[in-house]
Amino acid sequence: MKVVLAYSGGLDTTVLLTWLQEKYNAEVICYCSNVGQEEELDGLEEKALKHGAVKCYVDNVEEEFAADYIYPIMQANAIYEGTYLLGTSIARPLIAKRMIDIAIEEGAEAICHGATGKGNDQVRFELTAYALKPDVKVIAPWRMPEDFPFEGRTDMIQYLEDRGIPTTVSAAKPYSMDRNMLHISFEGGILEDPWNSPDDEGMWCMTKPLSQAADEAETIEISFEKGIPVAVNGDKLSPATLLKKLNAIGCEHGVGRIDIVENRFTGMKDRGVYETPGGTILHHAHRALESITMDREVMHLRDSFIPKYAELVYNGFWFAPEREMLQAAISQSQETCTGDVRVKLFKGGVHVCGRRSPYSLYSPELVSFDEAGGYDQSDATGFIKLNALRLRVGATMKAKNKE
Repeated sequence: MKVVLAYSGGLDTTVLLTWLQEKYNAEVICYCSNVGQEEELDGLEEKALKHGAVKCYVDNVEEEFAADYIYPIMQANAIYEGTYLLGTSIARPLIAKRMIDIAIEEGAEAICHGATGKGNDQVRFELTAYALKPDVKVIAPWRMPEDFPFEGRTDMIQYLEDRGIPTTVSAAKPYSMDRNMLHISFEGGILEDPWNSPDDEGMWCMTKPLSQAADEAETIEISFEKGIPVAVNGDKLSPATLLKKLNAIGCEHGVGRIDIVENRFTGMKDRGVYETPGGTILHHAHRALESITMDREVMHLRDSFIPKYAELVYNGFWFAPEREMLQAAISQSQETCTGDVRVKLFKGGVHVCGRRSPYSLYSPELVSFDEAGGYDQSDATGFIKLNALRLRVGATMKAKNKE
């Protein structure tokens, strides 16, 4: 059997690589995506081959990730349960897609991942896999307790030691981290008690603590074309480079931290602490530009899609027809979302302080208190009376029935 394994070189996936060979006598092809996780990936292929993999793919998909996954959800203003910018959720379909690409190329009949049976990632990986290769076999060891007899990291460390496979990982694990270009998440460990505060000075990676954030505000200008960010302060940048630049700027100002309890697709509540500096800046800037370029009814209709769209992404339905249908409508809504937004960053805050567009629907003459601007205020009398008609009829009916 040939198996494509989602591989990072850490404790869990090193165990999986060995276990697949012992359990299935499998030819294991390892795969690791560079999605901007800022980890050292040099030597990963050598490590995988040393531990028995027949091949190891390590590919840089940062530009594809930003252009084809992150920016479409930014166009949609997708936020799950009002706070979460879907940083982990949106990386999974790309990773799973590449695993299926490799499985097809290599003639592998199965893929394997190390996601647990409690979380969302198992669903995201597998829904993508089945959408792209319906006959693929999925090996999910954490859902196979009889065949995968590990209860935690201590057992896994011992498993490798018994086989003479070196590991530098200890059994201590204060929390679990997952990082990509859009964000980093912290879950589990000390964070499983929602009353425990995060380690404000020691835990964060992508943002400075507010006590260390810049003491002077910084104003930046972001340019968009059809809802896609293309430049910062006039400098045109590739999708990934632009997001990284905003991450660095946001880091200095402590922008983009949230601490939430979310509802997992599997039914349980989960506490997560996230950092999304560049994404948070883009979200505020994008909404500001939409406020002057989008027709009211188009905006309100698109906004009604947000909870469903975000839920689809969160739950792993990126390649589902309903998500693609919504994306087509969202892309259409962005046709005139071109222009510039000025934002001021200070001590965790993102403050919009200017927006302009050649497609602006904002009319100073219409809204001005000092100019007529082609608007006849007397027209409002009939407008109000027509809208009040049903209210007046209802009030009259209630008054009659009281008598």
